Amino acid sequence: MANIFLDTNILIDLYERDPAKAKEYTGHKLYISPLSCHILCYTEKVKIPDAKLTQLLTNIGIIDLNSEILSRSLSGPTNDIEDNLQLHSAVRANCEYFITRDKLLLKMAYFGKTKITSEM
Repeated sequence: MANIFLDTNILIDLYERDPAKAKEYTGHKLYISPLSCHILCYTEKVKIPDAKLTQLLTNIGIIDLNSEILSRSLSGPTNDIEDNLQLHSAVRANCEYFITRDKLLLKMAYFGKTKITSEM
């Protein structure tokens, strides 16, 4: 069992594009930032309350977005604050994997001990 952080684009996939993909993560502990939920609701125009979103989030840990994560994110490692918030949240959750489709993040390969990959 691994700790896995899902980038926003993966959370959107699980919600909107490919819900069956969630089975790939069975047996692992999943995490997201609350920022991802906000972005999903904004981009997909999700009206709250939403049973589908509530169900998706039942087995996903939410990493508190706090002043420490924000402070670290303002220093990098990228020039994109949203990416930095996600990466620092993954480290905070002791995640072994950071799953994303973001090509720039994938080029990093690792952030600390967290492997950045597009799949398990």
